[in-house]
Amino acid sequence: MATTNYSCLNRAQLTFEYLHTNSTTHEFLFGALAELVDNARDAGATRVDIYTVKNVDFRGAFMLCFLDDGTGMDYNEAASVIQFGKSAKRTPESTQIGQYGNGLKSGSMRIGRDFILFTKKEDTMTCVFLSRTFHEEEGIDEVIVPLPTWNSKTREPMTDNPEKFAIETELIYKYSPFKSKSEVMEQFEKIKENNGTLVIVYNLKLMDNGEPELDAISDPTDILMAGPPLEGVKPERRSFRAYTAVLYIDPRMRIFIQGHKVRTKRLSCCLFKPRMYKYTSNRFRTRAEQEVKKAEHLMKLAEEKSREAESKARALVLKLSGDLSRESRVHLRQVQDAAFNLSREADVKKRIHEAKLRALKEPKEMCFIFGVNIEYRVQDGMFIYNCSRLIKMYEKVGPQLEGGVACGGVVGVVDVPYLVLEPTHNKQDFADAKEYRHLLRAMGEHLVQYWKDIGIAQKGIVKFWDEFGYLSANWNHSPSDETLYKRRRAMEIPTTIQCDHCLKWRTLPYRVDDVGKAYPDSWMCSMSPDHIQNRCDAPEQKQNVPIGALRKDVKSHEDKIRVQQKKLEALKKNMPIRSNADLKKLPLDVSCNPTLEARASVSSQRARSPPLADIIKNAPSHPPGLRSHALQRKSSTSRFASKAADTHANVTVKKAVTNAGRSQQRLSASAKQNAVSPRIGAQPSTSVRNATPVSVNAKSQQVKGTKALGHKRETPSRTVQSAGTRKRNTIMESSEEDEEDDDEDDEEEEKEQEERKSKIIPTVSESKRLKKDTADVVECVTLQISDSGGEVDEEEQVSTMKDRGLLVEMKVNKEWHTGRVTAVAASKQSVRWKVKFDYVPTATTPRDRWVEKGSMDVRLMKPPSPEYQTPDTLGGEEDISAETGSTSDSTRMEPDTTQPTTSKETVESLVLSFRNTLRYFLPPNYRINKEELSSMTPEELASFPLKDYFEQYEEGLKNLCTAYQTRAEERVRTTEKKLQQNDAELTDAQEKLCKLRNNIVELLRKVQEDIEISTDDELDAYIEELITKVD
Repeated sequence: MATTNYSCLNRAQLTFEYLHTNSTTHEFLFGALAELVDNARDAGATRVDIYTVKNVDFRGAFMLCFLDDGTGMDYNEAASVIQFGKSAKRTPESTQIGQYGNGLKSGSMRIGRDFILFTKKEDTMTCVFLSRTFHEEEGIDEVIVPLPTWNSKTREPMTDNPEKFAIETELIYKYSPFKSKSEVMEQFEKIKENNGTLVIVYNLKLMDNGEPELDAISDPTDILMAGPPLEGVKPERRSFRAYTAVLYIDPRMRIFIQGHKVRTKRLSCCLFKPRMYKYTSNRFRTRAEQEVKKAEHLMKLAEEKSREAESKARALVLKLSGDLSRESRVHLRQVQDAAFNLSREADVKKRIHEAKLRALKEPKEMCFIFGVNIEYRVQDGMFIYNCSRLIKMYEKVGPQLEGGVACGGVVGVVDVPYLVLEPTHNKQDFADAKEYRHLLRAMGEHLVQYWKDIGIAQKGIVKFWDEFGYLSANWNHSPSDETLYKRRRAMEIPTTIQCDHCLKWRTLPYRVDDVGKAYPDSWMCSMSPDHIQNRCDAPEQKQNVPIGALRKDVKSHEDKIRVQQKKLEALKKNMPIRSNADLKKLPLDVSCNPTLEARASVSSQRARSPPLADIIKNAPSHPPGLRSHALQRKSSTSRFASKAADTHANVTVKKAVTNAGRSQQRLSASAKQNAVSPRIGAQPSTSVRNATPVSVNAKSQQVKGTKALGHKRETPSRTVQSAGTRKRNTIMESSEEDEEDDDEDDEEEEKEQEERKSKIIPTVSESKRLKKDTADVVECVTLQISDSGGEVDEEEQVSTMKDRGLLVEMKVNKEWHTGRVTAVAASKQSVRWKVKFDYVPTATTPRDRWVEKGSMDVRLMKPPSPEYQTPDTLGGEEDISAETGSTSDSTRMEPDTTQPTTSKETVESLVLSFRNTLRYFLPPNYRINKEELSSMTPEELASFPLKDYFEQYEEGLKNLCTAYQTRAEERVRTTEKKLQQNDAELTDAQEKLCKLRNNIVELLRKVQEDIEISTDDELDAYIEELITKVD
């Protein structure tokens, strides 16, 4: 098929309007600037200068310049730059950032309307001029790019068409900022080295107010986004200096903005307690499948060419079978060599295709690095790189999406290979959104694991941040600038700085005098106080990052059934079932009563709940008043009477009379309250007060005392009330331990219990008759009446309502979780809080719990100290309280970590740890053995001779190291001797092989004179061919 067959067909046309259309892909302006920085990095530049030049003759009043010392371009390479979509960097194994051949055009046209490029390489100097202004004023629809070239030594034009060169230079002098040849040559002189590139963008784009989008005036050392700074905007989205500092995951290029060096960062070295997690997945296949299809296409083309060449060689052999002339043999040899080379090329393509096919099936591996940003905790999230180039920053995953303090301040870093995820053209997102979301979910799971591994939640989140100077309750506030906290942060994160000469990264040891020190732009290795790394020829020290592992909670069979059951319930709500056919469409077999199945699933799941602390075990998941009503309905009068008679002998009349005076006073107060509120027994109060559970023996004693004082009859309401209270106490402990706090189940139970309230609440007349009983019985019944629905004082209601909305931390399963008080139940003995957690990492942890106020398993999040609050902060909190109507202080509170702990337990724990440490590092042949050490008392351990202990330990360690070193030196000497022997044997073998090859060549030339063999590969191929023919 000749190409002339297509000459009559239409061609695609590229108009100059496409320059603007192509630039609109850059929504983030700094992303367009970064395209020009990426080109410098791909060109192998070690330094790039970004600066502005004032020029009021053009829009924006300044020009933006990018100067690098990379490899530069000659005329042919510069010509390929102006071709859209063509890139020599696009190879699967490439580590370069550019892949699409579009960054220079789209990036520069996003910044301004025109750009001019000066580049030097070896003996050539080339200028590329791309201008929308030129096209508009000349009325040209197609894209025209002048491309003149000069000799760098003679500065004479390098062209075969002087007329074309004159037109190109005339256009540059007319529409560019440089109006003569001397001004153009001055730009080439700014490239100090023999190679390099200078890009100048001018006629900058303006905003609606007529000002340029970039601000080069406010900060003379930076380039900022124009306009006032917005609250909550990260510094990388406002400052180009901050953005370029994190632009590359492993910076190896010096970046200068407005003449000042950018302090680039390796993020993993700027985090507290970094930890690496290796992640493998078979999910990322899109990019690998594209490479397999491409390799398969190339393989088929190579195989087709190889078959054609072999067929041509066989036909020529048949044609020249009787012709033995020299010319015929030479021609045949050339054809056969071409066929052989094509066959080998086809084999190579086939192996490449097989390798990529295997790579498609193999799981892709990535490394997630997490750490805590103790310098600025508000700047948290995931930094996602592709081929070492930043694509997404501050991406929230996992618990960070919920906005709580869990996982707050944690930064994640991952470098995604090009074969795993492909970035979009503007390098601000990924092409496959589905696989990118899968990556974020995986990072969220590993983030939760990291949060567990570092144990911040167990120690107390607010206590952790207080240690580093975050004294304000406002999460967005910066840490304290006090010297104490500055040193504390500097101790945990050592300073990492890059040498300006060798570009190696050096970690400086911590010194008090270096805290807050400003290092010069031209910092060298010789300035390092570390004598090991104070020279450029010393190897770069690798960062020692601990490796963690994701431990997933294995779902049991009951968990899976429960998940399927929930899906079934959701489908049944959304999908009407009108026939058996609709029923079969459901994912599970459904019985006639799905609610019973769901409850059975929940009950089977409850048996596997983990054990909780005692206080949380006894804390009810529902308001005590509702629970007691439900249990009172189930209890019977006869059962309570029989149990009271059994315990009648355990009590004396004397104990009942002793407490009569104090209890009678409470009785009189209760009677006055009943007189004021005649409907107290029939209608429950809105603020329910919970009475402390009374034991069965105590109730029996009260009944016994009553009979001794002459009260011979028990009212039915008293019997029902006491029995309900008693059964609540006995059942609550067993049921609450295994209960799963599902919101749907809570709502169903509350509705059922509210329907039963009217049947079990005692009346006013019954409560009045209780005043005639003895003191203890009256006290018990009065508490039960208050628990069942009696009204409380207004002051107590107000104090109870104050507790609602408080932020607290609660200990569940030995882990502290943050939450909010959503309900309060109060009695005269105690107050209970219902705490709803902000974030629950596993399905086994309840979403809310009842807990007794003031217990060891709950601590209040205290407001910030007034001394650390500014008037603005205080005023803001008052406004928030006024708006919400709540008495809580701030949305972000601090847990009260000042509660006293048991000193005895702390001492025992320290003694045990100290004893175990001494046993573990006990030197051999020490005068105190392990048995004696285990039996030592804390007083003896306090006077333990640590100095002698460590001296003997160090002596033993030195002896051990000396022994290892001696053995290693002996092995080195033995290995060197063997290596010398092997080198001698290898040299002899090579000489013999070379001699043998020469003899074979001489032998073949005697047999066949026209043979031409110049290399060893040709000789091997010829011998293989002879062997094949013989076979």
